[in-house]
Amino acid sequence: MTTVIIVDDQALQRLGFSMLLEQHADLSVVGEAAHGAEGVRMAAELRPDVVLMDIRMPGMDGIEATRRIVQSGGRSRVLVLTTFDLDEYAYSALRAGASGFLLKDALPEELIAGIRAVAAGDAVIAPGLTRKLIDAFTDRMPGQTPEQERRLTALTEREREVLTAMATGWSNNEIAERFSLAESTVKSHVSRVLAKIGARDRVQAVIFAYDTGLVRPA
Repeated sequence: MTTVIIVDDQALQRLGFSMLLEQHADLSVVGEAAHGAEGVRMAAELRPDVVLMDIRMPGMDGIEATRRIVQSGGRSRVLVLTTFDLDEYAYSALRAGASGFLLKDALPEELIAGIRAVAAGDAVIAPGLTRKLIDAFTDRMPGQTPEQERRLTALTEREREVLTAMATGWSNNEIAERFSLAESTVKSHVSRVLAKIGARDRVQAVIFAYDTGLVRPA
């Protein structure tokens, strides 16, 4: 059973998400919050697998709420919801530690699949949109820190290739085909890369790759 809390200032939006999720036997909505601060408190108390997080809310917004939930070190992973005209907010949420984001007009099956993927430890983000976000806001990225350089140096040549491919938006299957590897081997490489660079998931690995200059915007 995957437990979820919904954080959104729109009551009808929360109701719609809750009704959709409760149609699936493996998903359970254990709480709803109307603003970021309430979402942070609820995440600490209920320790859900996934926090479905809106961005623009009165008081504490979804970006700050995401940052606090992630920094708490708890088990909860944050899946942010956004719209096309909120790319900057979505990018900030990813840097705050969100495990991905979906557009609010996503199909119901896409939302359900996204929640399941995040709960399983994967990241949910369209590769093309990843590049769009990073290309648009790369000028705001800080320079490489000594700690980032140390982590990057710890990667083997193959692991660097895999990280570069991840940052380009390739799936495990595409990476396997490109380097003539078994997909299970690629998964092992990905796990080692995440561990060495200290990333929770693929989204954070992508940001790391751009932060360190391993990958440059097109």
